[in-house]
Amino acid sequence: MKRILPIFLYSSIFFLACCSTGKGNIAPLNGEVEENLYAEGFEIAHYKGFSTISVVDPWDTTKVLQRYILVERGNDLPDNLPEGTLIRTPVQNVIMYTTIHASIWEELESLDGVVGICEPEYLTSEKALQMMAEGRIHDCGKAASPNVEKIMEVGGEIIVASPFEHGGYGQAEKLGIPIFESADYMETHPLGRVEWLKVFGMLQGKRELADSLFTATMNNYNRLKELAADVQHRPRVMSERKYGSSWFIVGGASYIAQMYNDAGAEYIFSDNTETGSVPIAFETVYERGGDSDVWILKYAMPRPMSYADLKVEYEPYSNFAPFRNRNIYICNTVTTPYYEYIAIHPDYILADYVKIFHPELLPDYEFVCYEAMQDNLR
Repeated sequence: MKRILPIFLYSSIFFLACCSTGKGNIAPLNGEVEENLYAEGFEIAHYKGFSTISVVDPWDTTKVLQRYILVERGNDLPDNLPEGTLIRTPVQNVIMYTTIHASIWEELESLDGVVGICEPEYLTSEKALQMMAEGRIHDCGKAASPNVEKIMEVGGEIIVASPFEHGGYGQAEKLGIPIFESADYMETHPLGRVEWLKVFGMLQGKRELADSLFTATMNNYNRLKELAADVQHRPRVMSERKYGSSWFIVGGASYIAQMYNDAGAEYIFSDNTETGSVPIAFETVYERGGDSDVWILKYAMPRPMSYADLKVEYEPYSNFAPFRNRNIYICNTVTTPYYEYIAIHPDYILADYVKIFHPELLPDYEFVCYEAMQDNLR
């Protein structure tokens, strides 16, 4: 399933090779390549009778992880298709390995085409939950070990999955259906991730809707960014907390760190060059951020986390200035659609951040995902 192709497609001309359709003959072909505004992880190109989506390998950006050949349902296959995985559009009977992608399909008004979801216990979409209750969407097991028998039983025609370095898809690769590797979560700019709506819109035959959703989110995000651009004081912000022996900070080159900056804050690890979570020692966090102005963290509990909870969890937390000054803001990922919003509507999360760092800029705004931590003493 995982073929790594040279990334020679970053021009409007590339050479054709045989693909899963069996069409051959190597020949040059002119195509119209779209220019992305923020995303770095995909390229869309249009040709006579088909389009291509090329997903860049996030771990080696000189290569292509997968190329998908999109041909509209009912149309004859063009001659001389390039090498890649053939997908008929709009896609039908979709299997989602993540609930986040299910929410994206709902945003594209296409959730009715989803027949299976892995780990549905993480669903926050009321419509998807209702479809599960009605037996229209089926539980396909764990993303790491999906129920391939169920995928076959419900007639899955395409799987949408998040790739991982050196990872594979096991028995699912033998089903004979396309696995669309969506590396959207690896984007380094929040709007880069949202721009993947264009990709999903093409798969679902909803490109015009996808473009309008992306533009609306982009405009609102940039409006908020501009609002916070000229603030006189940029509070120092620290993030997350310890798990086991390490504190998993937000990487300084991640889109979350970018959002802190866009919201008018100074991230204490802005000099870090990682794009994902980074495990570091508690002492390092305290040395760098003991006197931070604001502390932002996510948690997963059936009830709100309090200062008392945090101190019971690890007493040295109480030595941080945001703890002493009662300036911690929390997001419960069990009761809020944080992960869905960060993928589709980072503007909502950015508004929360602006409200946290500079409440005077949004005096009438009500938080969407975050809230101030309460004492709630045990």
